[in-house]
Amino acid sequence: MTDTADPTAEAAAPATNGAPEGTAAPPDAPLFDAERRATELAILDALRAVVDPEIGMNVVELALIKQILLGQNETEIKMILTTPFCPYAGSMIQQVQEQVESVVEHPVKVTLLAERWDPRDAGLMW
Repeated sequence: MTDTADPTAEAAAPATNGAPEGTAAPPDAPLFDAERRATELAILDALRAVVDPEIGMNVVELALIKQILLGQNETEIKMILTTPFCPYAGSMIQQVQEQVESVVEHPVKVTLLAERWDPRDAGLMW
């Protein structure tokens, strides 16, 4: 019995190019979207204004911003805190939301992740 399937033909998952999970990007969509990346960089730049008052560094420098999910009608920012019981959590979350909304001009959802902050990550840039 011989295998007649072409060994070089593998089923490739469609590239989503930042599209929501379960939806594929249009076939002619570029792999790199310069406008999308420019928006992400503008968001990161705006987030540099959000400073952790106890440490004196901004949320980008502290590596608290873990993911930016840009959408057409809503953007989600996934972040962590330096400590689970951060007394400034509410204020920092509100500032993150306001700063991002100033860039994207639509609603922004801020999601706190359960991941622990590692001070060795501070200072690393995206």
